[in-house]
Amino acid sequence: MKTELHHFIVDFLDRHRILTLATNRPDGWPQATTVSYVNDGLVLYGFIARVGQKYRNIQRDPRLSIAMAGEFTHANEIQGLSMAARAEFVMDRRDFDHVWERFLKRHPEFNSIGRPNPAMAPLLRMIPEWISVVDYTNLFGHSELTRVSPPDLQHQLAL
Repeated sequence: MKTELHHFIVDFLDRHRILTLATNRPDGWPQATTVSYVNDGLVLYGFIARVGQKYRNIQRDPRLSIAMAGEFTHANEIQGLSMAARAEFVMDRRDFDHVWERFLKRHPEFNSIGRPNPAMAPLLRMIPEWISVVDYTNLFGHSELTRVSPPDLQHQLAL
């Protein structure tokens, strides 16, 4: 991935807090939900409910579609990302605790509910394979699709 594009994507992820996550239901229909996230470079993390449909969907099929965009007042300010990603559940308690601390810094409103129990709210790691960047500040209608390669993620997968 080009360095400039990598920086744009990471900066965009760093400035936002909510994404739309689409998983695949058993009947084949996509299910889209919103998820609060933190990122480590290009890799995204979020806590989800183990009792929810999203969790069951991911256990059956780890492929995800992710979308996010910011607010804008003029069409030439539109920026957003969409990703094709793979899901993993973080099993290591140290990683879980580390992400929770980062999560609280970005989402202090979650402090009132206390540290999640991994048995009830597992930590989801979302590893992008393809990223589409929409940036109308460049040119109206501008988008760029890029494949995420292992070197793009290398330093980010180890917390």
